[in-house]
Amino acid sequence: MRRQIIAGMLALFLVGAAAVSADEAVIMNFNLLKADIIADPLNKDKFLENRATMMDYSGAAGASYTEDQKKQMRGSLAIKNWEVVLASSSQTGYNQALSMTNEATISQNAKQFPGETVLGVRVRFPTEPYNSWARVQPPFEIPAFEPKADIDDQGTITPKNDAQGSDPINARLTRFEGSYDTNTKITTALGVVKNVGTIKSLAVTVKGLNFPHGLSVILKDADGNERTMFMGYLNFDGWKELRWDNPQYVTDVRNRELRIYPLYPKTTPFVKLAGFVFTRDAANEGGDFVAYIRDVKILYDKAVLEPVRDIDDEAIWGIVGKKEAERKTIESKRFGSPQVLRYIERQKQETGDFTAPATK
Repeated sequence: MRRQIIAGMLALFLVGAAAVSADEAVIMNFNLLKADIIADPLNKDKFLENRATMMDYSGAAGASYTEDQKKQMRGSLAIKNWEVVLASSSQTGYNQALSMTNEATISQNAKQFPGETVLGVRVRFPTEPYNSWARVQPPFEIPAFEPKADIDDQGTITPKNDAQGSDPINARLTRFEGSYDTNTKITTALGVVKNVGTIKSLAVTVKGLNFPHGLSVILKDADGNERTMFMGYLNFDGWKELRWDNPQYVTDVRNRELRIYPLYPKTTPFVKLAGFVFTRDAANEGGDFVAYIRDVKILYDKAVLEPVRDIDDEAIWGIVGKKEAERKTIESKRFGSPQVLRYIERQKQETGDFTAPATK
C-alpha cells in the first residue's frame, strides 16, 4: 500500500513537472542573416544576399523574361532587405526615404555579444504631435515548408534530401526551421518554429537608446492569423531582454481543458516571425529613431507528442506531403509576384544624370 501511495505521488509530481516545462526555440537570430554571397558592385568586399535564406522567385515571372533576367529575380532575408512600413499618416517621401534597416556589427571589445551582427533599424517619425507607428518586416513571407537546399556563391538553389543517419531530428527540419542542438535542446530557426501549441513566453533582445517608444513582436500562425505582443518601452540604454508572458497560460494541467486531437493526417501547427512594430506616442519627441535587435525567442508547449509509430502513415498515404506541397506553391506565388514587380521597377528606374554641357 505504501509503495502505491509513493508511486501515485511520484506520478503527480511528474505530471506537474511536465506542465510547467516548455520547449525553447530561437525563432530568429539576426547574426545568421548577415550578407555573405553575391558581391555588391558598388561597395568593395561587401555582399548583397544571405546564403542560408536565399529564395528564387523567377518561377512567378512567367515566360516573357529572358534567362538573364530570371537569374536576377532572387532574394533572401539578408538584414538590408528587411522593410520599414510607416503608418499612412507618416508616409511622406522624406520620412519613408529615411526609414530603413541595416547590418550593425557589435564591437569585438563589447561586454555583450562581441563581434555579432544584429538588425539595425532607423525610423523617421513625423515631428508633429500625433501617434504613429512603423512596422519592420521581412522582404517576403518566410516559407514554412521550404526543403533543405545547397546554395552556391551565385545564389543558385539546389534542393537536397538529407539522410536520416544518426540525427533524425535535424533531418526532418525544413530549411527555415534551422537546426536543433542536441546538447542544449534548443532549436535555432530562421523564422519558423513548428509543433507549437500554446505559447508560454516570448522574449526579444534589443538595444535601447533611451527612446520612449514601444516595441511589439508580430507572429503569424498556420492559419495566417497575426498576433501582436507588446514587449515594452525602449527608454533604457544598452542591451536588455524584453519579455512577454502569456496571461492565459494555465500551468496546472488539472485546470486545463483536455482534448484529444486526431494525429495523422493533421499537419503540425507552426508560428513564424512576421515582423516588429515600433510605436510613438503623440506626447513624445518625433524625428529620427534608432534601435537594434539581436534575436527573438519563444517558450511553448508542443502541439502534439512525437511517439514512435509502428506504421509509417505518410509513406503509405502521402496526404501531409501533398498538403505541404500545395501550401508551398501558394507561398511561392505570394512572395514571388511582388518581388518580380520590384525587379521590373528597378529595371525602369533612371540612374543617370543630365549630360554635361559641351565646352567650347
